[in-house]
Amino acid sequence: MAAPSRLRGRRLLGREVEREHEPFTIDEDVSHLTRIRSEPCPRTRAAMHRAGRKKRAVSAFEMLSARESGRSGGGGFSQADRAYAAGKHLPAKGPWCVEDMDSEAYVSQFSSDGSLLVAGFRGSRIRVYDVDKGWKVHKNISCRSMRWTVSDIALSPDQRYLAYSSLSPIVHIVNVQSAGRDSDANVTEIHEGLEFCDDDEYSFGIFSVKFSKDGREVVVGNNDSSIYVYDLGANKVSVRIRAHEADVNTVTFADESGNVLYSGSDDNHCKVWDRRCLVREKPAGVLTGHLDGITCIDSRGDGRYLISNCKDQTIKLWDVRKMSSTVEGRPPRLYDWDYRWMSFPSNARYYKHPNDQSLATYRGHSVLRTLIRCYFSPVHSTGQRYIYTGSSDESVYIYDVVTGEVIKKLSWHGSIIRDCTWHPYRPTLVSSSWDGYLARWEASGDNEDPSMLTLDEQRTSPYHQMYGMSFAM
Repeated sequence: MAAPSRLRGRRLLGREVEREHEPFTIDEDVSHLTRIRSEPCPRTRAAMHRAGRKKRAVSAFEMLSARESGRSGGGGFSQADRAYAAGKHLPAKGPWCVEDMDSEAYVSQFSSDGSLLVAGFRGSRIRVYDVDKGWKVHKNISCRSMRWTVSDIALSPDQRYLAYSSLSPIVHIVNVQSAGRDSDANVTEIHEGLEFCDDDEYSFGIFSVKFSKDGREVVVGNNDSSIYVYDLGANKVSVRIRAHEADVNTVTFADESGNVLYSGSDDNHCKVWDRRCLVREKPAGVLTGHLDGITCIDSRGDGRYLISNCKDQTIKLWDVRKMSSTVEGRPPRLYDWDYRWMSFPSNARYYKHPNDQSLATYRGHSVLRTLIRCYFSPVHSTGQRYIYTGSSDESVYIYDVVTGEVIKKLSWHGSIIRDCTWHPYRPTLVSSSWDGYLARWEASGDNEDPSMLTLDEQRTSPYHQMYGMSFAM
């Protein structure tokens, strides 16, 4: 009796979803906006055409030559000109070693000015590195009340405080600008705990933590299917939203106002929340299109566009103006699998949601075993022309937003790359891997530098003895 039932399910599946055979497409509005911000401005293009050039890619040398000779119409480069020139020099050489740790690297993040790099490792270790002083350790933090690993980290906008979370209902705050290099929780320094649950008999884990742009609030997503906002001035939880029907793996602020939040969940949905008009915990809108759990969301910072990484092995680009007020259609269940230990079904790779609202879909990387992160590339140096992501196939992928192509694939690591971070101003990218390495990729560098990693240093695990099965998060 079981076999016929499964066959009926497969026939129904064929009617619920479509296979996506068409080539990559993108909404014209976001394509045009991205090109404006990442390609030479009209004045520069006009100067090139006056010089008798045919319409083709403009080199950085030609742009400099036109500016110095006065053919560019006077003035310096526009922001788009600078982003175009810098965007041609991607951080794809190397890698060089930033850290060789005896546990998996889970998260990494540059500060907003690029002067600091923060990385969190499995267990109870966080390190802060001074980028301008040869990547020396600025702060060595031993965390408090850890459950399994550091699940997320966030620097305050003034770069004074670091928030870190674990699989517990407490976020801890530590001063990273204090005098001491070593910060042992409640031994050498106080790590203030923000309690998100006052029920001693109930607990949950926090997967995502972010500071608001003004540094006054912290928002978290957890496996209680909820979003919490903590008011640091009042020292209490100010907002709780029962946001999803499954774990909230990722949450972030949409823009500098702090009024709008984006969340992503294992219920397959991205949701938009406007705190100015929360009624009965109803979202401002829902973005439908993914076929499995969301692992990461990154906002473009304009309150309009965002990207999401997903266990369906895709990144999707969204415009909140296209969101619906309710979930569109019944979410199709395409396959029975568990991303923590199974391979993704090959026949499901090009399935498409019948009510897909996304602007574009990016494929090539792999999302298995853990909540792999994705991001827009920096505004200053690339005009956000690219999307980059870690991958369970031990690589970093860099996609062109406009064409959908994989522009670069950075491969050296011997294990999953869960997170990566691009310097806001320099052509530098750091990958954090389960092999225990923090690796630095540059547009150029010294191959004779002793910190350059070699094939002999590759490994699949930072441990002398492998664990049987790592917990996936």
